[in-house]
Amino acid sequence: MYGLLNFLATLIEFYSYAIIVYILMSWFPNARDTKVGQFLANICEPYLEPFRRFIPPIGMIDISPIVALLVLRFATNGLYALFNMLNLV
Repeated sequence: MYGLLNFLATLIEFYSYAIIVYILMSWFPNARDTKVGQFLANICEPYLEPFRRFIPPIGMIDISPIVALLVLRFATNGLYALFNMLNLV
């Protein structure tokens, strides 16, 4: 079971990095139009969209990705807590 927990935590960590790279690509012109940008958009936008619906931008700054990353962090911590609670680790 420890291997499953590590796999899920690593998967969430890589997804968090993908979101960070996707967000940073918005600072560079036409970066999201590349194949890498389109790939990241396909995997990140479905997750970010619900946060963007409920969290309005502050001026020109979109803070919804920060909240989305925090939710991923809480999910990782929740997985560890769940596995510890069930004595699976």
